[in-house]
Amino acid sequence: MALYPAAGTCPRCGGPAEPAPLSGTGTLWTWTVQRYAPKSPPYREPPGGFVPFAVGYVELAEGVRVAAVLDVDDLGDVRIGMPLTLGAGDGVPRARPVRESP
Repeated sequence: MALYPAAGTCPRCGGPAEPAPLSGTGTLWTWTVQRYAPKSPPYREPPGGFVPFAVGYVELAEGVRVAAVLDVDDLGDVRIGMPLTLGAGDGVPRARPVRESP
């Protein structure tokens, strides 16, 4: 089982859990567009108002699928199988398209 953020115990059985490093790169397994603002709290509407955004599952090389917000410039560019890099931080993981070098 994969858990984010990491915890010292398994949420299912309460037994010990150990962190495992993941590659941070993968491909988009599936996705959707969030067209309505999430319920509050904890959501806080940004100063410019709600803007639709993409969320999806990124399948990492290790076979783990991670739910993430997709940081893309154009929602029309999102495609299943597109290569992504995954970043962790405060809140939910975020994924960005891998930029091809010229």
